[in-house]
Amino acid sequence: MTRSTDIRLTDIITSTEEIGYRTPIKFGGRVVNDVVLFHVRVEVTTRTGERAVGRGSMPVGNVWAWPSQSVSTEQSLAAMIQMSERMAQAAARCSTAAHPLEICHELATGHAAIAAEVQRDAGIDEDIPKLAQLVSVSPLEAAIFDAHGKPNRRNSSILLAREFVNCDLQTYLGDEFSGEYLDDYTSRSPMKRLPIYHLVAALDAFSGGDIDQRVDDGLPETLGEWIKADGLTHLKIKLAGDDLLWDVERVVAVEQVAIEAQTQRGCTRWCYSLDFNEKCANVQYVLDFLAKLTERSPTALERVQYIEQPTHRDLRANPENKMHEAARIKPIVIDESLVDLESLLLAREHGYSGVALKACKGHSEALLMGAAAQKYGLFLCVQDLTCVGSSFLHSASIAARIPTVAAIEGNGRQYCPAGNQPWESKFPGMFQITDGTVETAELIGRGLGF
Repeated sequence: MTRSTDIRLTDIITSTEEIGYRTPIKFGGRVVNDVVLFHVRVEVTTRTGERAVGRGSMPVGNVWAWPSQSVSTEQSLAAMIQMSERMAQAAARCSTAAHPLEICHELATGHAAIAAEVQRDAGIDEDIPKLAQLVSVSPLEAAIFDAHGKPNRRNSSILLAREFVNCDLQTYLGDEFSGEYLDDYTSRSPMKRLPIYHLVAALDAFSGGDIDQRVDDGLPETLGEWIKADGLTHLKIKLAGDDLLWDVERVVAVEQVAIEAQTQRGCTRWCYSLDFNEKCANVQYVLDFLAKLTERSPTALERVQYIEQPTHRDLRANPENKMHEAARIKPIVIDESLVDLESLLLAREHGYSGVALKACKGHSEALLMGAAAQKYGLFLCVQDLTCVGSSFLHSASIAARIPTVAAIEGNGRQYCPAGNQPWESKFPGMFQITDGTVETAELIGRGLGF
């Protein structure tokens, strides 16, 4: 089956952009001071001969996607940029006219070979992780989906409906999804507003006494200032995962700052997510943490909405890390481990009860894993990779069209506001936050919505 709305890729141009962070961010034991954005411009032609251009952009998140003891951050960054370049070159040779889901699915069959070539040419002894491959191709996928909507004069979410695609979800997700389509799991119109999760990272200041020298750029600089300025109701707390007392006291300290700031605002309801960045040795650490937090601050525990990927991302290599007991207390969300349907099913077996979707893993991957998560009744959230500008809007556009998503992460405004500046006047409700939410209703344009 073919559709008149199908597209064929005719030209692809790539570029990179480096932006310094306003303040450094520390997670997983590493400090990050800047971001490299990978931009893709895709020209397409429909079966009826109409031409259009789509664009995609994403941070090259090598520190997160490819942590390594043997490969330096400089090497992994260069390798991921090279992967993005070669994936774009491979896409430029693709002559298939189809829906973006099919095109991306076809291109994905070559990702492992491209990764192997990059690894060999760079003289790297370590296999390039699949997560790094997904991040590398994500700006290309974004551009393809964006381009699909332009000549068809529709938002990309509308073009997920069965009248615009050539096969059902069985093709991508197996027999359980026979006769189902992505429009069974996504909305044609975005949610009007979504709460935004504000990151509380290891180096972030709680009060003025925690700051050696203020940035003085007009933006908040302490947690209390951020809460009051942006009306925050959702806080994501980075934890160590290998220092139980520090982790407990960190949450207690956040709770104390939040109580003071929220009381001044007249706010009575807010929540937390907790991110151990895979550093917990086992689930017992999580259980001990929850027990200690219950003793120190039961109200803080009540506010915890979910816990993110507490133990190592390699589930097969660590089969003892079962999450069933912890998930009975709070949702335990898979993040770094989630790279395909097989990993999602394995995470369910291991007791994970939720899924974190990320645009940086690819647009098609986010949509498909979002559908699978809903099918299996899993908790859903959408997180970013310190996305800025169009990459943040892309992430928010996905979140706003998956009905069960609880909130969206958006920490680019904290650490890299310079990347948002070109977009602020076009989408003020997405970047000028006063009530702890972003106005995702703005993301209704053709293509990805912006």
